[in-house]
Amino acid sequence: MAGERFWGLLGDAERAGLRALGRTSTFPPGTTICVQGEPTTHVFILLAGWVKALSVTSDGHEIVLALHGPGDIVGELAGETGGYRQATVKAIGTVRSLIVGHERFGSFLDASPDASRAYRRVVTQRWNDVAATLRSRPVTTGAQRLARLLLGIADTGGNAVASQAGTVPSLTQEELASLVGASRATVTRALRNWRQRGFIRTGQRSITITDVPGLRRAVGEGA
Repeated sequence: MAGERFWGLLGDAERAGLRALGRTSTFPPGTTICVQGEPTTHVFILLAGWVKALSVTSDGHEIVLALHGPGDIVGELAGETGGYRQATVKAIGTVRSLIVGHERFGSFLDASPDASRAYRRVVTQRWNDVAATLRSRPVTTGAQRLARLLLGIADTGGNAVASQAGTVPSLTQEELASLVGASRATVTRALRNWRQRGFIRTGQRSITITDVPGLRRAVGEGA
């Protein structure tokens, strides 16, 4: 979650080149940015805000697959694996995104070795993160995975060593449970415990980490 982001790996020239190829749009909270199953026409580079990638089951149930934040590229793999969106993507809060046509983006990577290396780097890291998550499932508790998720999101802001790491994007407890492979009851108990111990502060669908070292120690991550 807190790994390197595509936009942050680009130099000024590459950023200017991509801006020239695309357009910048702002999506209000809750906006559906793209829909599972539709043709892939564009990639989205998040400049500000967070989105959630969802898969919809045959009975209409939504499963949260991943979160993507500032600097991430979204929707790029679908064009390489069949040409159709593999997930629905929705804005959590207000999102500002650079939108580039898929073919233009591919041509840009072909012509820019530095951008191509950055792209391969983040895609490889994404798959490594998925593999690490799957390996950790049998040997971690739901509470540990939840803490790692929250700390990883907070670390995106670059201040996870501070006494207050920041506020997690607005997600329901069901969505948090889906992300970490735990029950809602597990998420509820963990949040209540951490709130009582002063590690977090919660509001209406908001979580702010107020004691990063304390939360790390509580789940065996060290200070």
